[in-house]
Amino acid sequence: MFENKKLLAYFGLVLAAAFWGSTFFLVKDTIQDIDPVILIGYRFTAAAIILALFLDKKKLLHRWKDGLFLGTILLFLYLTQTIGLKYTTASNSGFITGLFVLFLPICSFILFKKLPTWMKLVEIGMATFGLWLLTGGMKDMNFGDMLTLITAIFYALHILFADKFIKDCDPYILSFQQFFVTGIGSLIIGLVIGSSFELSSSVIPSVIFLTLFPTLIAFVIQLLGQKMVPAVQVSLIFSLEPVFGAIFAWTIGGEQFIMGRAIGGLLIFIAMILSTLK
Repeated sequence: MFENKKLLAYFGLVLAAAFWGSTFFLVKDTIQDIDPVILIGYRFTAAAIILALFLDKKKLLHRWKDGLFLGTILLFLYLTQTIGLKYTTASNSGFITGLFVLFLPICSFILFKKLPTWMKLVEIGMATFGLWLLTGGMKDMNFGDMLTLITAIFYALHILFADKFIKDCDPYILSFQQFFVTGIGSLIIGLVIGSSFELSSSVIPSVIFLTLFPTLIAFVIQLLGQKMVPAVQVSLIFSLEPVFGAIFAWTIGGEQFIMGRAIGGLLIFIAMILSTLK
């Protein structure tokens, strides 16, 4: 029974990676017509409201400090990534964001004095090399790339602290709290810096999709999965995010299929499979 639940957790985490992988090109197109800070505010606030409808209102503030901390990390993760996409390419953003798989063991050692096994380090190296082949690495590094590098660090921190908090928290309550902090925090920042809150009809379908799938569903799945799957394994599964991004680009996006990049995606997939084996 436990193995079945763990297998379901693995599948859910892969599904979350697929949802996130679908967003690089979509977000880059969407922020041409909406302020990136306000886009974050709308999608996370809406996700918090929807989730709250199904939760016990008396428990929404249970262990609120954990939610505040995790939500603050998520806020800076999305601010740097979404604003960074205004200045860099979707492929660069995908590669640099994926470097969280390298930052995670570094942050884990600095914060918790934990290092992965040598086999996990091999898997991380394989996933990173595959990531380089898949996305073509960093080209003509610019301001957007530097912002996205900060994203990768916050991504690693988010996985590590989610792993720490989820042991004693309700994943649905923690999800609501981090959504609320990220959404309201973004809207406040947008108000302070004078962002436009205009929501044109052309971006509404994109905002709805971003709210429901890569935000509400994917992050709830992440916290549910992290109750059963260790942080390093989670990071290797999430390294599939740019793989799915490439698949969506080659299919829905109509981009040219490149064999070298496909081999990179295969290496990431092999590293993920190895990480799940005993």
